[in-house]
Amino acid sequence: MKASDLKKDIKVRLEAAGIPDAETDTRILMKEYAHVSVSDLYADPDLELADSFSRDDLEKAMELRVKRVPLQHILGRTCFMGFDFTVSPAALIPRPDTEILAEEALMDYHDGSRILDLCTGSGCIIISLLALMNDCYGVATDISKDALSLAEKNASDILGEKKDRLRFFEGDLYSAVPEGEKFEMIVSNPPYIRTADMKGLMPEVKDHDPALALDGGEDGLVFYRRIIEGAGDHLCPGGDLILEIGYDQAGDVTEIMKANKFIEVRTIKDFGGCDRVVRGILSSL
Repeated sequence: MKASDLKKDIKVRLEAAGIPDAETDTRILMKEYAHVSVSDLYADPDLELADSFSRDDLEKAMELRVKRVPLQHILGRTCFMGFDFTVSPAALIPRPDTEILAEEALMDYHDGSRILDLCTGSGCIIISLLALMNDCYGVATDISKDALSLAEKNASDILGEKKDRLRFFEGDLYSAVPEGEKFEMIVSNPPYIRTADMKGLMPEVKDHDPALALDGGEDGLVFYRRIIEGAGDHLCPGGDLILEIGYDQAGDVTEIMKANKFIEVRTIKDFGGCDRVVRGILSSL
């Protein structure tokens, strides 16, 4: 069988199932299960599939994908900030938009920074930061024991010897933070979907991401208020608070930050031009 024919068959089936960006999923499935890349097909449009190709494995993956199981769950991993993270239904799948937050944090850190990650989920933010920073220390909290188990696995896999610089605590936001600890930076991608909007989410999100990590209350701002109002007890004066937000929440989150002694509050857009991150500095006055 020609690889190009298989590629066409996969794409048609994905499109028929209503898969967003079926082309990208097709390329990933081809690479993963048929061991054929886009460049391979460009180089040889008549490329024949290798004898080692297992149609059964691909078919099992396809059956799950057309049922709208996320491709990342099928593969068991995803790439975030250049690192391979294990994923599971225990936590949100790390997404490229969240890399905007991580990149912002990397711009202003200094060696030895102490960083707190609230609602850590898979641990993708704090683990990536510690992997890319020098001699920094992290604390990560989450209310979900299963999410923390996943994050701990990712820390072991990605950080190696640096994993001892990261501690995980189970609990609700700041309640899990060791008493008396202060940080130069707090980061978070909290739940921010309005409760009324939960039913309208894509099946990949609604049916496979944990609702606990999505539902931000009636106005989507419940966790922002709690995080921002409590930040003064855990953030050093002059420290940074960096939050991922929904596309229409920048104004509200900005106002909450300004009302709680944060200065130089600004919004950062993602590559699609949508507001994605709000950050501010805790005033020392």
